[in-house]
Amino acid sequence: MLRRRMFIMLGTTLVVVLALGSYKGYSIYQQLQTLSAPPKPVFVSAQNARVQPWQSQLTTVGSLTAFQGVELISETRGVVESVLFESGQQVTSGQTLVQLNNSVEQALLATAEASLGLARLEFKRAEDLLKRQALAKSEFDRLAAELAKSQATVDQLKAVLAKKTIVAPFSGTIGIRKINVGSYLSSNSPFGTLQDLSRLYLDFFLPEQNLPLLKTGQTVQVKVSAYPEEVFEAKIVALNPKVESSTRNVQVRAELSNPHGKLLPGMFAGLAVLYKDAEAAVVVPETAVTFTLYGNTVFVVSPKLDDDKQPVLDSEGQPQLIVRRYPVETGERRGGWVEVRKGLKGDEQVITNGQLKLNDGTLIKLVPDPALQQPSSN
Repeated sequence: MLRRRMFIMLGTTLVVVLALGSYKGYSIYQQLQTLSAPPKPVFVSAQNARVQPWQSQLTTVGSLTAFQGVELISETRGVVESVLFESGQQVTSGQTLVQLNNSVEQALLATAEASLGLARLEFKRAEDLLKRQALAKSEFDRLAAELAKSQATVDQLKAVLAKKTIVAPFSGTIGIRKINVGSYLSSNSPFGTLQDLSRLYLDFFLPEQNLPLLKTGQTVQVKVSAYPEEVFEAKIVALNPKVESSTRNVQVRAELSNPHGKLLPGMFAGLAVLYKDAEAAVVVPETAVTFTLYGNTVFVVSPKLDDDKQPVLDSEGQPQLIVRRYPVETGERRGGWVEVRKGLKGDEQVITNGQLKLNDGTLIKLVPDPALQQPSSN
């Protein structure tokens, strides 16, 4: 009985060992078949490098300010008698905007003018008496001083009266008004804003090392988020003669026309200063360049060649393609494209998608770039 059990156990163990050995042998056979099979191509996307005019630029951001802009305030206090403008109205230089109550000043001026008239009459009589030597010189001098004092009082009251009428200091657009008829307007209290929008200033900063590239009259291309498809053109009008010690940047001011009033002061703007003439340059899609601390590279598509330098064909009779890694020297990046200054020709095809799966000499198959495919409409 014991011997029978031993035979059963030995038989079972032998069957298990044979099964495991067969499975392992089959796995090794599959691996050998895989290693001996020709490599499968890696599916990637590519685009042609191209030669095009390339304008050197200095890019940064800036802020728009009005050519002329002020907060409208009153130099004197008073009750608003009339408001002669509406919010958003276009006004001209010297146009009356607000009239404050001036009845007290009018009455004081009338009194002062009456006193001035009397002083003139007395001074005229004194002149006649002085010519006939019938008046002391000291009395004549006193009457002359009284005349000058009366004239100064009238001039002072006229100046005070003029401040009761608030006029536009220049032509422009009125903002939201903050007063109404009957409001009490205190001195230095703003009641609106006036902006000259016919022209605008664009203020921005650039690093001090860019200073040799800047000069007045240079063209600046401007874009704002309100009009993303439109490019506005400005001209540099001033360079600050001082570099900011905290940031080592220099302030630059450009001027641009705004005939249609699209742009407003305070807008955030992206800009590019054009500082060289356009030259032909090799450019590639930004996704084609691998940027690393050790240098920038691109994968270039080339045909696979046999020992006789002839293209190797695949099963469909098409030339097989491989990639070669080329180091490149890149320049400015703009609008999804990169300037390649060295290492690439203008007619070469570069990989734009799938670089992580590639090494130098990897067999590839080109497919359309999924990033460029248009979504299907439902």
